[in-house]
Amino acid sequence: MAIFVSPQCLGMIILGAVLIQTIAVSVSFMYFNQVLSTMKESFSRSSVSCLMNSNPPSGLQDSAAEGKKSDPCWQVTQQLQSHIEKAMEDKFQNEISKTMKSELTAVLPLWGPAIRGVPLPKVAAHVTGVASSNENSATEGKAHGRGYLGERIQAWDGQRGLSFLLNMELKGGELLVPKAGLYYVYAQTYFRLPSTGETEEHNGEARMEDGAELVQYIYKKMSSYTVPILLMKSSRSVCWPRGQEPGLFSLHQAGTAFLQPADRLFITVSNASTMEMDGRASYFGAFLVG
Repeated sequence: MAIFVSPQCLGMIILGAVLIQTIAVSVSFMYFNQVLSTMKESFSRSSVSCLMNSNPPSGLQDSAAEGKKSDPCWQVTQQLQSHIEKAMEDKFQNEISKTMKSELTAVLPLWGPAIRGVPLPKVAAHVTGVASSNENSATEGKAHGRGYLGERIQAWDGQRGLSFLLNMELKGGELLVPKAGLYYVYAQTYFRLPSTGETEEHNGEARMEDGAELVQYIYKKMSSYTVPILLMKSSRSVCWPRGQEPGLFSLHQAGTAFLQPADRLFITVSNASTMEMDGRASYFGAFLVG
């Protein structure tokens, strides 16, 4: 005998089953949620208690700390300490990077033309002295009818150390001007005067009382004019040093001059035999201002 179930009755049965399953899932979710909340609260209280009652292990307690690795309190404090150290290290590295970048920006402005918004000059040169064993190659003798005073310094270098050439050439100790304009020109020469104390004691010379006159000249040589033109002059009167130590002196001068293409700049000095071609003490250069 077949049992006939109407569609309405079947739908009520299915709906009841779904409702019972939904209630069971809800009850299970509420139960497990309460259990998780209880465990979380218990863990939080335990962690706070660990942080308040625990002391960081010292170097003498390393062996005892080995036996605490299974302790939950020890694990909590170690994780927190590791997190704090990592955060402090990241912050310290960021501060160091900012500080180093600021220092490099201030100390090395020529490495980044756009660092301070000031462009580099398009034409510039800085040449430094080169020590030479051959005195004739370092200087050119006193001028006789050549139109300039002193002895020309030829031992300049534009490639090594602090020297550089930017759209300028160095030939025979002369800087060649490639472009017309107003240039800032500068020079410094360094002298080492030997002591004459012993010489005066033995020979009775009066040279020490006379002293020495150190002079530095900056000349411009034009292709259309045969005689060089004196741009600047600097001088200093010094006494010959007494005792055993030599006397150290330097002359420095700088100024602006309007130069034409093919003009040449060179340096002459008095007492060239006492001049030291130290690259950091004897140098000259020029750069285009406008």
